[in-house]
Amino acid sequence: MAARRALHFVFKVGNRFQTARFYRDVLGMKVLRHEEFEEGCKAACNGPYDGKWSKTMVGFGPEDDHFVAELTYNYGVGDYKLGNDFIGITLASSQAVSNARKLEWPLTEVAEGVFETEAPGGYKFYLQNRSLPQSDPVLKVTLAVSDLQKSLNYWCNLLGMKIYEKDEEKQRALLGYADNQCKLELQGVKGGVDHAAAFGRIAFSCPQKELPDLEDLMKRENQKILTPLVSLDTPGKATVQVVILADPDGHEICFVGDEAFRELSKMDPEGSKLLDDAMAADKSDEWFAKHNKPKASG
Repeated sequence: MAARRALHFVFKVGNRFQTARFYRDVLGMKVLRHEEFEEGCKAACNGPYDGKWSKTMVGFGPEDDHFVAELTYNYGVGDYKLGNDFIGITLASSQAVSNARKLEWPLTEVAEGVFETEAPGGYKFYLQNRSLPQSDPVLKVTLAVSDLQKSLNYWCNLLGMKIYEKDEEKQRALLGYADNQCKLELQGVKGGVDHAAAFGRIAFSCPQKELPDLEDLMKRENQKILTPLVSLDTPGKATVQVVILADPDGHEICFVGDEAFRELSKMDPEGSKLLDDAMAADKSDEWFAKHNKPKASG
């Protein structure tokens, strides 16, 4: 399992302009690449929508060795109802804390030196007011689970993750594929996990040859496969193979073939400009305002 990597978390965003401001100006991330699509994704990367959409990858450095965010924007959808499934992303960056203060972006100190803030759409981020010697400030993604033991069985026994920390009393566990990678934290919640419409997806890579075996394992174990092994095309870029799974609580998990993904995910120096151009060309807010209609809710 040493060859598996935590790659990114997928967020659906309704307001691309404010979202770009948060990731670029508050968190201090860079736009790594931006892609526009005319029709929905075969693996539902943009959610259950079949129209025009865009994908923007943002992070503190190249996708080869940083955990990043994938921002998917469906033209015409203005907001998504939040569930309790995504608890937050924790990162260590005193720069982000100072940026937020400068821009008067709301911050709440929830523990000593740890500030809670929200990305547009209500997604929570926890900013530790310190800087780390390692290259990637993104420390962990926290997801809600209804039965911690059942989830650990799935993530560790079936997906091969290692347990770094476990606290039965607080019903939480920290998992990962490698010491130097972003971790997955599972936090037990009472009353079930609700994904609502804003539900995200966490992505990992593995050697491409492991994908059919992974799919077979899930079939044998009667686990949910949302999208069986499929090839995804990106105009002008590498084609990747993916399998989309769901854990016992319905959290979506993408496994992608590592070799082609490294090719696809190369940083595009034009990424930021492509995003800015797409936002400038997107007149959907004006159209809805002119026709006195609200944008759709996801």
